[in-house]
Amino acid sequence: MAHTKAQGSVRGNRDSISKRLGVKLYGGEKAIAGNIIVRQKGTKFFPGDGVMMGRDYTIFSIIEGIVKFKI
Repeated sequence: MAHTKAQGSVRGNRDSISKRLGVKLYGGEKAIAGNIIVRQKGTKFFPGDGVMMGRDYTIFSIIEGIVKFKI
C-alpha cells in the first residue's frame, strides 16, 4: 500500500491585511468637525479650507460643512 508523508503548507499563500484607505466622505456629504474625509498614503489629495492633514496624511474636517472636491 502506497503512503504519502504529510506535507507542509505552501509558503506563497500569505497575504497582508488591508489598510482601509480611500475616500470616506464623498462630495456633497455633510461633515462635522473631526470627521475623516480621506485616508491615504502620501498626498494624493491636498487639504483645502476647513480641513487639516494628519501626520499619516489623513484629511479630516475641523468645521461643520459640506464636502467638496475640486481639481
